[in-house]
Amino acid sequence: MSSEQSDTGSKIEVRATADGSPTLYVPALDEHYHSTHGARQESRHVFIEAGLRPLLEAGNGQATPLKVLEVGLGTGLNALLTLEAAQPTGAAIIYIAYETQPLPAAAVAALAPQWADIPTLRDAFAQLHAGPWGEQLALTAIFSLTKRLAEVQTADLPANYYDLIYFDAFAPDKQPDMWTEDIFYNLYRAAAPGAVLVSYCAQGQFRRNLRATGWLTEKLPGPPGKREMTRARKPL
Repeated sequence: MSSEQSDTGSKIEVRATADGSPTLYVPALDEHYHSTHGARQESRHVFIEAGLRPLLEAGNGQATPLKVLEVGLGTGLNALLTLEAAQPTGAAIIYIAYETQPLPAAAVAALAPQWADIPTLRDAFAQLHAGPWGEQLALTAIFSLTKRLAEVQTADLPANYYDLIYFDAFAPDKQPDMWTEDIFYNLYRAAAPGAVLVSYCAQGQFRRNLRATGWLTEKLPGPPGKREMTRARKPL
């Protein structure tokens, strides 16, 4: 385990999870970035298999790029798993991620070894964290990433644009200002007709806030350690 002081002065610790992949722990919030039952398997279950995979299998993103919005870039795990899943299909991805707390250098260094044996993801991880904010980074020939150092709740998002939204903020009891109707209305406006939003969270108030802003919601089986997760869709 290693730790580093973040810009806000709170310590961030790197911890192993049950599937062997690392996550980060924030003592000030008593919160992990990912499930302690398995960081990588949680991200694959929630964001890739329930969100991205159905769109790839339907052919979305083949003729035109699939546009993905992530709320909470964090360690970059969801972005890298998206790249990994999309690459064999040839689907082009435009990935936009919002984050307010960039990782300290020591945390990035401690997380890097997990990608050492996968050259594409090893290089993408390095570029993801070293690349400038607010500029489009070409992680591969068909996968671009733009990191935005800003709050999504006040962002001027393009209307009817995103095909897929990863909502990966800290839990509602840790970061309640990220789970309001105003945020989900802003995301609804930014979503293209038929777009999908996925989240590890299955809290009742979360789903009610989604429905109040126009989203159609469904419960799905959750990853190991969680009974349920949420998938929402914007009507066509």
